[in-house]
Amino acid sequence: MTEPLRVLIVDDEAPARSRLKELLHDCAASQPLELAGEAANGNEALERLSESGANVVLLDIRMPGMDGIEAAQHMQKLPNPPAIIFITAYDHYAVQAFEVSAIDYLLKPVRAERLLAALRKAKALSGGNVAALRGLTPQGRTNLSVLERNRVVLVPVEKILYLRAELKYVTVRTAEREYLLEESLSHLEQEFGERFVRVHRNCLVARACIKGFERQKPDESGEAHSGWAVVLDGIAEKLPVSRRQQHIVKEFGRG
Repeated sequence: MTEPLRVLIVDDEAPARSRLKELLHDCAASQPLELAGEAANGNEALERLSESGANVVLLDIRMPGMDGIEAAQHMQKLPNPPAIIFITAYDHYAVQAFEVSAIDYLLKPVRAERLLAALRKAKALSGGNVAALRGLTPQGRTNLSVLERNRVVLVPVEKILYLRAELKYVTVRTAEREYLLEESLSHLEQEFGERFVRVHRNCLVARACIKGFERQKPDESGEAHSGWAVVLDGIAEKLPVSRRQQHIVKEFGRG
């Protein structure tokens, strides 16, 4: 017997969620499925995804807080990411991008036959699809996400003090703790260049968290630094500024 699809509904409007539940009930006669739960926004969806066992997510695009585009990016960190079926009322540019990237979508008002067709071909997003999703959010994500114990943990970008590349990982530092992220530092710089500034070839720091700069003795670690270290609010750790980036000392009014 075919295992039923477990579907999580994500929409900020209760009537829309009720409508989708009715449509899923109609589709169940042709496609084995179960309702795995519902959520009103992207954050809530990520919290419920692991415990719900959902392998398909009906995901509204426009929601307050974390929208569906960003939520979908974070869902791809899971070992077995769910299939995403986007729902949109009017975002025609996004629809065109989804078509090019082979991401399925439903236009509101959703029709039962269209939902059934989408459920039948639902499949997890590929890496290329994730890149397309990032292209739809030029302002960048509001959170970074890391996988811990098979759960997606969100790190608000506004709380990040620095990002430092170390081997295959990037260390994400907040005032409270460190996280390990499997992403490229250069890609993070492209996405969040307005928020972070590069102080070293392997380190970006949050502009708003720069408290000042201090003189320090040159180390023997290889790349020569400028003799300056950046001081950040919230932590005692000081980060060396490379010679190539020493111009930021003057730019921030410390030279």
